[in-house]
Amino acid sequence: MTSRLSQVVATARPNFMVLSPLCVLLGIAAAIHQTGSIAPGLTILVLLGGTLAHAAVNLLNEYEDFRSGLDSITLRTPFSGGSGTLPAHPDAAAATLLAGVACLVATAGIGLYVAWVRGAGIVPLGLLGLVIVVAYTRWITRSPLLCLLAPGVGFGPLMVIGTAYVLTGRYDSIAVLASLVPFFLVSDLLLINQFPDVEADRQIGRRHLPIVIGRVASARIYAAFVLAPFAVIGAGCASGVFPMMAALGLLALPAAVILATQVTRRAQDDQALMPMLGLNVAVVLGTILLFALGLML
Repeated sequence: MTSRLSQVVATARPNFMVLSPLCVLLGIAAAIHQTGSIAPGLTILVLLGGTLAHAAVNLLNEYEDFRSGLDSITLRTPFSGGSGTLPAHPDAAAATLLAGVACLVATAGIGLYVAWVRGAGIVPLGLLGLVIVVAYTRWITRSPLLCLLAPGVGFGPLMVIGTAYVLTGRYDSIAVLASLVPFFLVSDLLLINQFPDVEADRQIGRRHLPIVIGRVASARIYAAFVLAPFAVIGAGCASGVFPMMAALGLLALPAAVILATQVTRRAQDDQALMPMLGLNVAVVLGTILLFALGLML
């Protein structure tokens, strides 16, 4: 039992699960900036819901990639290609699927409770989130545009705006603008991680941007997306929508410039891109954390 549980936990990719709490934290920061205080109970519930949604998409993705045969042909790196758990333990596939469905059901249950407490305004965001979780691996990855945008929508507008709405009871321009920061960063996180997977993904019918338009053109889009969040933060601070302390998020800009330059230059070289994948993760997490802290200070 312990062994099976550890295998299922591994398929949820816990090393990457810090992303969802950080995106929820940004929504919490936007709510605090709006109201000055938040309800602890709802805050914990939203944090749990966001984490469960992230776990659900990871678990279902691992199951689908194993079922499709992708896991047996992909080049696994520390940042892409899945956890490798199911190819090593194929008998854990059913438990992984069950855990993914359970996390999805629990997320929906939290969403229904929140809708009952805060009203139906949260329902469209919740429904879109569930659609993305269920459809991502099997259907969304077949559409280049949706594959680019869906991760950012899920971790950006859905988590940030949704969290702020639950905690304040209203939609606000601060949360909407703030949500663009993880929108660009998380979409870019998935985009650059697709570069090493091009040949394997092509074989099972995926159609993300590096497959459809090539690595060089995709690298240009990556460069634009990795710099865009800093333009959002700068514009928000300059216009007074964000407090000046939110400019803390700009501390990661030099690293983002390095990423934009190096990924564009080395788009065709998997080995040269590996350090960039790690730096990209640091920029994503660091920018969201610093920006959130700046909004709360």
